[in-house]
Amino acid sequence: MGKYAHVINIGIQSTLVYRVNFVVRALFGLIPLFSLILLWRAIYEGASGPQVGGYTLGEVITYYLMVNVVVALTSVTEDDWQIAADIRDGRISQFLLKPIDYLRYRLCLFAAGRLVYTAAALIPTALFLWTQREHLQLPPSPTHAAAFGVALVLTALLQFFISYTMALLAFWVLEVATFIFILFAFEYAAGGHLFPLDMLPPAIQQALQFTPFPYMLYFPVQVYLGRATPAEIGQGLVVQALWVAVVYLLARAVWARGVKHYSAVGG
Repeated sequence: MGKYAHVINIGIQSTLVYRVNFVVRALFGLIPLFSLILLWRAIYEGASGPQVGGYTLGEVITYYLMVNVVVALTSVTEDDWQIAADIRDGRISQFLLKPIDYLRYRLCLFAAGRLVYTAAALIPTALFLWTQREHLQLPPSPTHAAAFGVALVLTALLQFFISYTMALLAFWVLEVATFIFILFAFEYAAGGHLFPLDMLPPAIQQALQFTPFPYMLYFPVQVYLGRATPAEIGQGLVVQALWVAVVYLLARAVWARGVKHYSAVGG
């Protein structure tokens, strides 16, 4: 494991070069969040009751604040593009000749990137959360807080393994941008980024439960808000872990087939 710890160390050092970029990205990422909060405040001012879609104003604002936090902690930024570039440019060859697992190598770089981005975005995000402290809600119990932490880790793994698998399509196609954008669109709409999924019609909610998308964002936030019962939390964490295992095995299978298809020429 020493070599992978070294990879994390190198990854942190390399990513720190872009710390200012991360701060700027975090700051500009708060602008659409602020716009969403203003929009929902206007909706509740015109509503006939204290709730809209089963949510109070405080719950809705907390939902979007925690969506921003979950995205900052778990989302994949440049990893999929870098993996595809490694394959397309032939740099993947060095990993086929060395005693290092490419998936673990990329997972270490992903973890390093998330650590640096989180550290860079911590101050602007914390200041924004402080400005919204009137409506910001905390987890209702230590159990919900602990389950939220576990769900965050599983969400990060699920995000990474799905992006990793999509990037491996570069073994067969020259450009994977279309597939990555399609995946992002589905994740954005079906993951609960736009609005809480339980505001959708029941039939659509049931259909989405057969996909991994709700467990990439919506489920951890629901756990944080306390809108999931202990039984639902346990079931959700099991399903989330199963999706992580399935996508991990899929990533391994795609890598095995891709390496057989891979060829590199030149000096």
